[in-house]
Amino acid sequence: MKEYEERTETIEQQKALIRERYKGINPDELDVIPALPKPDIFKTSSMLRVAVYARVSTDDPRQTSSYELQKNHYQDVVDRNPNWNLVKIYADEGISGTSLQHREAFKQMVQDCEDGKIDLILTKSVSRFARNVVDCIGYVRELLSLRPPVGVFFETEHLNTLDPKSEMILSFMSTLAQEESHTKSEIMNASIEMRFRRGIFLTPPLLGYDQDENGELKINEHEAKIVKLIFYMYLNGNTCQEIADTLTELGCKTKKNNEVWSSGSILQILQNERHCGDVLARKTWTPNYLDHKSRKNNQDRNQYRKREHHEAIISRDDFIAVQKLISNAKYGNKALLPELHVIPDGALKGFITVNPRWAGFKPDDYRAASSSISDSESTPSDTIPITAQLGSFDLRGYEIAHGQFFETTGKISATLSYEKLNFSTEALRKFGEIKTVELLIHPSSYLLAVRPCTLEDNRNKVQWARLRNGVLVPRYIYGAAFLPTLYELFGWNPNCKYRVLGVAHQKGSENVLIFNMKETEVRIPNEVPATTDKDSPNKSAEASSTPKTILGYPAEWMNSFGNNYYSQTHARELVAFTNNKNWQITSEGQPYKESELHTTSKADLTKGIVEIMEEIKENRND
Repeated sequence: MKEYEERTETIEQQKALIRERYKGINPDELDVIPALPKPDIFKTSSMLRVAVYARVSTDDPRQTSSYELQKNHYQDVVDRNPNWNLVKIYADEGISGTSLQHREAFKQMVQDCEDGKIDLILTKSVSRFARNVVDCIGYVRELLSLRPPVGVFFETEHLNTLDPKSEMILSFMSTLAQEESHTKSEIMNASIEMRFRRGIFLTPPLLGYDQDENGELKINEHEAKIVKLIFYMYLNGNTCQEIADTLTELGCKTKKNNEVWSSGSILQILQNERHCGDVLARKTWTPNYLDHKSRKNNQDRNQYRKREHHEAIISRDDFIAVQKLISNAKYGNKALLPELHVIPDGALKGFITVNPRWAGFKPDDYRAASSSISDSESTPSDTIPITAQLGSFDLRGYEIAHGQFFETTGKISATLSYEKLNFSTEALRKFGEIKTVELLIHPSSYLLAVRPCTLEDNRNKVQWARLRNGVLVPRYIYGAAFLPTLYELFGWNPNCKYRVLGVAHQKGSENVLIFNMKETEVRIPNEVPATTDKDSPNKSAEASSTPKTILGYPAEWMNSFGNNYYSQTHARELVAFTNNKNWQITSEGQPYKESELHTTSKADLTKGIVEIMEEIKENRND
């Protein structure tokens, strides 16, 4: 009790001391030095170095009046204030305010502020200064942090950022300006969508064409010859750089009247479908209205194609052939037009041979090529009669279990990613000392076949094994040209890896591996969030124990162990390898004739190139 009373007495003494201290002293004993009043920028007696910022958002000549009016108006405003000294009028013409990209005048103005050349910035409104909340508030704060601070006066809002109460109002106004840009962007996108739906397309300047009074494309005969020369030379085996050098040497001019051509401009001309009379609208789109960065439209937005929209300069077949050549050029296939080959007979009938260096084909191309081979001899697996001999077990209701449910080490398998694939050591052993194989795809049965390939002149062969210490080991097969198409064909996720078990079939000297691509296990990237607790003692252990991928299986496997015994043993892809007929595993593929392009012949290409070049030289001399 005594201790409690002593502690209470001590607390009261401390409170009394604090009260005595905060009584303060007599105010008359203090000398107060008053702060300087906030200057009124319009009534200041000191000279202010004033800058003006003006901006219009498009290069449309009709907005030149707005641009000039802004400049003239602020010149008058500065002239009416005798204590203002105009430093410079900074103006960005044809630049959007949602991003600082390309706003060189704005950036220079900020730099001059940092260099101490400016005291005050005048601008028409918040939307003229910036239509991005982050940029607007950020730069205002940056200017205020300078010594001395630089203010911004927004005339429409009558807002001076030197006023401490201005930031909240500025936040609201800049948010409204940004949302206004967003609304305008949505309205413009909706307008473009409605135009495209009615077949009203944008017609930018295009080499080979002029526009009539209605904006329709009409062939410019002189430029059309240059376009033909470009396409003919590329079909004849010339590179884009060689074509560019030739046109520069001939003195030809680009659509923008430049005399020097680049390989990039040649590639753009070769890839523009309008030269064959078609129009494909919305090849790119802009996900973010703030940064205006366009992205290739991979079915993110509707696209609209109109065939025979205008008169063509190049035939459609020549144009398609050029696109295939461009797709394959990056994989070393120059002046070589790719074509699909389909196996016409034998156990691999309907399979498509895969050239790992050929790109440009779509899943529909594979399906069309495979279906072009009639399959009148085959019978659907669900209608094949099931026969049993005396004493046979009745295996109805039994399933052949999926091999993935058991230990898969030492099994025949293939692992595929978006850019490469490889086979297991056990798969290699089935072909002995063979280092090169040929890959085949059956698009409708979702089967991958692998057969030995020892012919030196076979363009489809790939090396799937290499020697290491005298032993064959698996080797990666790089397939950036064709694997994306297979991923699309099988409906796979490009970010995942897939692993599938295979079955080896052999009859005499014939060997083949078959992989059912419907029965794959998938490796899904495990995106684990980064640990932020630096003091966690188990952080490194947790990170090392977290798997990089998650193993997944088809959803259909949830309710079964495998496939029905009779359905699998009588499946079409297995029946072909269990009958007594000749397998003909080595049957060569025949070209898919339906996809053959009627391109300009080699002789006509050479003749056309010579004639056009001579005509251009004659016109230049005239």
